[in-house]
Amino acid sequence: MIAVVVLTFDAPDGMLEACLDSVMQHSGSSARLVVVDNGGRTAAMDQRLFDGVEVIRSHRNGGFAGGMNLGIRWALAEGAEAVALLNDDVEVEPGWIEPLVEELRRDSGLGAVQPKLLLADADPPVINSLGVSIGRDGAGTDIGYGLADSELVEAHDIDACTGGAVLVRSSFLAEVGLFDERYFLYYEDVDLALRGAERGWRYRVVPASCVRHRGGVSTGRHADRVAFLRERNRLWVLFRHRPFGDIARGVWLSVRRLRWHPRRVHARALVAGLWAAPRLVRARCSRHE
Repeated sequence: MIAVVVLTFDAPDGMLEACLDSVMQHSGSSARLVVVDNGGRTAAMDQRLFDGVEVIRSHRNGGFAGGMNLGIRWALAEGAEAVALLNDDVEVEPGWIEPLVEELRRDSGLGAVQPKLLLADADPPVINSLGVSIGRDGAGTDIGYGLADSELVEAHDIDACTGGAVLVRSSFLAEVGLFDERYFLYYEDVDLALRGAERGWRYRVVPASCVRHRGGVSTGRHADRVAFLRERNRLWVLFRHRPFGDIARGVWLSVRRLRWHPRRVHARALVAGLWAAPRLVRARCSRHE
C-alpha cells in the first residue's frame, strides 16, 4: 500500500479541493489518502470532500515538519510500503505515482524519489523543480527553476528531494527517522536527505512523473517569518552537516546579508543560527564517533 499525505494550512478557497480531487482521480486504487490539517480549516469544509479520506487535525500548527510527521506516523502504522508527501498547493498529473513507485522498487538504494514539478498555469510549461542541489554555503536550490520544460530529461540522482512532492521509502524513514520538527518550515527536507546520505541512501528525480505547483500561497503573507526561517535553518544545516570550510562560507553570507532588507530579520536569524551551533556540532561529532 502507498499512502499519500496532503498537508494543509489556511489554504485559499478551492486550492485544497483541487489538490485532493487530482490525487483521488490519478493515484490508483492501491493508494490511501490522508489529509493533515495544521490550521483547523477542514472542520469548516464540506465533509463530502473527505469521503473515504483519513483526516488528522493537529491541535497546533507544527509547521511542515510537524504536520507531515503526523501523516507519516499514521502511514507507517498502517503498513505503507512508501509515503508520498504533497503540499496542498500541488495538483498531480495522470499517471504521476506509478513511475515513482516503480523507481523505488527497481533500485533498493533509493530512499526517496520525486516527480518533475512544473509551475502551475505557466504556458508553455516551466520547471519549478527537478530536485534540490545543496551549495557550499548550505543553500538548497531548486534544480532547473524557471527553465522551459523538456521531455528529454531522464531520471537521475540528486542531492535531495523537495519536500513539497516526494515519495519516501518506509524503510528509509524507519532507519533515518522523520523530519526534525525544530526546523518548523524550510530545510527540514534537506536535513533529512543529508542524514540519510550519511547512511548511504540516495535520491532521484523521475521526470516521467509530473505535478503542478502553485508555490508560496500561504507563506507569502508572512514574509519576515519566512526570511527568518530560511536563513536560520540554512545555518542549522551547515553546522549539523557540512564541512567546516563551508560553515565559514555560509556564516560569512549571513553577515553580508545584514546590509540587506530586512536587516533585523537577518540579524535575528544569524543569532539563532549561532546560538544552536554548539548543539548541532555536538550532534555531528556524536554521529561519527
